Amino acid sequence: MGAPDDKTLYGLVLDGGKSTRMGTDKGEIVYHESPHREYLMKLLRQICDAVFVGTRKGQSFGYWDFQQIEDMDQYKGPLNGILSAHEKYPNVAWLVLACDLPFVDNHSLQKLVRKRDTDKLATAYAHHNGQVPEPLFAIWEVSGLKAVKAYVDKTQKHSPRDFLMVSDFKLVHPDKDIALFNANSPTDYEWAKRKLQSNGE
Repeated sequence: MGAPDDKTLYGLVLDGGKSTRMGTDKGEIVYHESPHREYLMKLLRQICDAVFVGTRKGQSFGYWDFQQIEDMDQYKGPLNGILSAHEKYPNVAWLVLACDLPFVDNHSLQKLVRKRDTDKLATAYAHHNGQVPEPLFAIWEVSGLKAVKAYVDKTQKHSPRDFLMVSDFKLVHPDKDIALFNANSPTDYEWAKRKLQSNGE
């Protein structure tokens, strides 16, 4: 494999949040017979050139072999993890996944990669009934990561969604909107488990 460039795609599972609403580490929750961060990273390994988990300082998962990128704490919210990854590997694009997406599967990831437009700042999923991007189920190009960094420095706004809403990105719709469901609370978790069990998982 040659040197990484802007067509190279690395995978990043964001797991540096404190999971306050859930009350337990969302990456540790089991939906598919293993901790969810591990499930997502194994999926990303099938399509990305390298895969990492984004963590907050002091967070460690020494019992398995995935590489970590520790948050640099220069930004707020999920951009803390996304731009920390960009700082470490600035010449590659990133497929970013939040760790609270129970219904992500290989098909939805493959579709996002197929629909990727490297001439846009990002390629992001959105629900069928709207045009609002999901920046944490998206491919961020090198140009997009540089642009969002400049956007935050200029505006002091740390929302990746707000940035995309005023930027040139490609919108993609999943086959089923449930792929974008975020499980942020115990109620969400119970609903997702029941739904997955009813689907035979």
